Amino acid sequence: MKLLNRISLTTVKMVMACCVFLVCGHSIAQEVIGAHEIRWLRVGDLHTWYSNSGAEVEYGRRGRACCEATDQADNMYWEAMFQNTDRNAAKGTWLATTDFQDPVSGEFYAYKVVQTGPRYANNLTNFMPAEFKMVGRFKAPIVVVDGDVATDNFLNDQVDEEDPELLADRMIVGVLHTNVGATVTRRIMAFSQQYHNNYHIYEYTIKNTGIYDPDEDPIERTLTGVYLQFLYRHTPGWEATRFTGWGASGNVGWGRNTVSDVFGEDPNAPGFDLRGFYSYYGPHSGSIGYEEDWGAPRPDRPSVLGAPAFVGIATMHADRGPNDPSDDPAQPRSTPFMGSDAAITSSIDSYNAERMAAQYEIILIGHPADGDQAEQMGDSFADQFGTDAGGYIQSVGYGPYTLGPGDSVRIVIAEAVAGLCRKKSQEVGTNWYMDAKPFDMPDGTTTNDRNAYKKAWVFTARDSIMQTYHRALDNFNSGYQIPQPPPPPATFEVRSGGDRILLSWADNATAWPVFDGYRIFRAVGKPDTFYTEIFSCDRGDAVHEFEDMTALRSVDYYYYIQSKDDGSANIEEPGVPLCSSKYYTMTNAPAYLRRQARMDLNAIRIVPNPFHIRARVLQFPNADDRIAFFNLPPKCTIRIYTERGDLIKTLNHVDGSGDEKWDCTTDSNQILVSGLYIAYVEATESAIDEASGKSVQKGDSITKKFIVIR
Repeated sequence: MKLLNRISLTTVKMVMACCVFLVCGHSIAQEVIGAHEIRWLRVGDLHTWYSNSGAEVEYGRRGRACCEATDQADNMYWEAMFQNTDRNAAKGTWLATTDFQDPVSGEFYAYKVVQTGPRYANNLTNFMPAEFKMVGRFKAPIVVVDGDVATDNFLNDQVDEEDPELLADRMIVGVLHTNVGATVTRRIMAFSQQYHNNYHIYEYTIKNTGIYDPDEDPIERTLTGVYLQFLYRHTPGWEATRFTGWGASGNVGWGRNTVSDVFGEDPNAPGFDLRGFYSYYGPHSGSIGYEEDWGAPRPDRPSVLGAPAFVGIATMHADRGPNDPSDDPAQPRSTPFMGSDAAITSSIDSYNAERMAAQYEIILIGHPADGDQAEQMGDSFADQFGTDAGGYIQSVGYGPYTLGPGDSVRIVIAEAVAGLCRKKSQEVGTNWYMDAKPFDMPDGTTTNDRNAYKKAWVFTARDSIMQTYHRALDNFNSGYQIPQPPPPPATFEVRSGGDRILLSWADNATAWPVFDGYRIFRAVGKPDTFYTEIFSCDRGDAVHEFEDMTALRSVDYYYYIQSKDDGSANIEEPGVPLCSSKYYTMTNAPAYLRRQARMDLNAIRIVPNPFHIRARVLQFPNADDRIAFFNLPPKCTIRIYTERGDLIKTLNHVDGSGDEKWDCTTDSNQILVSGLYIAYVEATESAIDEASGKSVQKGDSITKKFIVIR
């Protein structure tokens, strides 16, 4: 078993012989070389995909050739239910060591740097995936609208392993071997509790596991000068500048205008309690005025601020060394920034001595003597700072460590996005655009200066992200023992009716110790908009179905349901209920009022009739075994019999519409075979059509026949 934790030297040599021509920066045609897998964390307001490569490279989800126009910034979505809220273009991870005698090339390297990202990844020769999975406390609920799966989680919340004792909602586990003999394990945790749903916590372990050579003894050596360096190309202004005139070409808008501010470099400074950095959208020289560009109002929709949030990371813990697991407040030791388009950030060549020496030299800058990017920029325009056309990447590094064979160190960071919520962002943007003075400032005062007003509210995002970092730190220090909300209903079904929309859900949440009912929210017209609460119940009157009687004809409706507790577990705002995440049950397909019921049983139609399996494409697309009953009375029972009179299925039609769908499955869960069948339809309630005066009486019935050919 020990050998499974090592890299095969023969394998690496063979791969190097095949791939040497691929490791030369921008000439690479694809973003990830080798087997590529991703998993999403999307249980809270922050949605991010993660790669088995160990870092999320630019265009790394679908590839530059596939989606260059839309996917450059395709990571860290917040608030994730709204479009174009992606706030990161690329991440990178460098594992560096010194004085390395390489068994693959046979050369000695004063500086050896193994890289994945920020531009490209090589899963065959640098960081080599050994394990990649997602663990969940429970699987995503089954969400159905009108008989069809209607949730993004069906594809994007794939739990490989369930663990009811897991402290986070989700945890991605990735194990990567490297060609220096160190194994990097990263565990990424996401929480859905509403005060902890906008950050993810990463736990990194670097272990010296050695290099396995099947022809010789395992190669075990001490690794010196070890650094784990992270690189971030954040895009806080992506939403605005992808629409703006002055940022429409090149990287001027979102790349050049990203500014990073490092804090906590000196653990001896007064008030020291956190260390990390955040990025924000800095003012653009092409805007109407300096102050007017803060928050990046979208020219196509002036009431919307396109950059209302800050994004960044904070350090939760860093071992002092392999024999001292206490936190080292002097870590990270390296926080330089570098050009996004510089060749040094595009290399994935761990056999280029000159390039690796230059990369290690950047790591050794430590904390730049003349300050971080924000300090060096001062009051100048962000797009006029520096010379790199793509703007600047912020990096954070931990080390140097000396790792003997079997030694390991642990590093824990939190990555977060925080700022003005969508409603507040629109309120501020609208007030600024309309010059609706006097303006209410965040500190409670008023002003008639609309630009000062907007800038002040934008910079409350700094307070928000620092609060988020502190909450993440409290969570880590508690051993991830934050109070949890009740689980979401395991199933959530929405059915379109003729005069109502019916919602029903599972009762699994009632077993939660402080369970106190449900809340249902509805959006009109589209799912990526604001939702309104339309129903709530407490433990004493808890139900598991609801009829939405306020729906209007010709309008699409989207829903989600939350389980809630009684507020006794809330330590942030005592008494306020903790609720399950809306993203577990949010529907992505519309429900709507269906065709009206008919009062004439003779008008009932069975479609298709005959049902012919070879004509499935012409019948109901993507529903191969569907039969529909049209022109039904509002409420009735449909009993299906074989030709000889055996009852095989009973359908209870209760939604008030004229339609009912059937998947051709019998009550004994068998698929209908070829033959002649009889449908007996009986009205279960009397009803009248006020417009026509026609009616149907309880007990009225009719018999229809249909044929199935398979």
